[in-house]
Amino acid sequence: MFTGIIEAIGTVRRLEPRGGDLRLTVATGKLDLRDVKLGDSIATNGVCLTVVEQGSDYYVADVSGETVRRSTLASFRVGQRVNLEKALTPTTRLGGHLVSGHVDGIGEVISMQPDARSIRYRVKAPDELAKYIAEKGSITTDGISLTVNAIDGAIFDLNIVPHTVGETNIADWAPGVRLNLEVDILARYLERLLLGDRAAQSQAASAGGITLSFLAENGYGHG
Repeated sequence: MFTGIIEAIGTVRRLEPRGGDLRLTVATGKLDLRDVKLGDSIATNGVCLTVVEQGSDYYVADVSGETVRRSTLASFRVGQRVNLEKALTPTTRLGGHLVSGHVDGIGEVISMQPDARSIRYRVKAPDELAKYIAEKGSITTDGISLTVNAIDGAIFDLNIVPHTVGETNIADWAPGVRLNLEVDILARYLERLLLGDRAAQSQAASAGGITLSFLAENGYGHG
């Protein structure tokens, strides 16, 4: 688990395709690796990766085909800056929100404009994720815990203060840039919980998920 508070900006050092999978080497910048050992997790642009090899200023991770397909890792390039965070410990301050490092979908920056000293970004999420994104709720964007300032359908606004820009790779964002999105973990589990016995059915049998009629049938209607 992670907090979404970025500890360092790393740089992609090497990409090695391996029969549908990928081996990734990341130079870690100011990230302190003294307490990192083989098998530990490091969130890389929001993707939880397992360290399989390391040096004093880098780590290596194997990336499965599933992770490549579900994230922006397929478009990584050598020299690209990436957000890094080590897995939290029992003594870590939870400054952001609980983040699993499991990407739910890929969003795209559609606009950016100054807002006083901040920058307001508009991001388009996949339609199927829109129901999990709430105004003033939390969302993880390239590993960064951020607050949703406004939402319109599947498009949400982020107001980024100068400190966050300086401590992350947000300075590299521009219209057209694709971002790893992870919705609030509580929203995903709440939907599954509300399905009750229907959760055991196949996706085809339970198509439609949570609807107004489903809620009414299960006692969640107006009193």
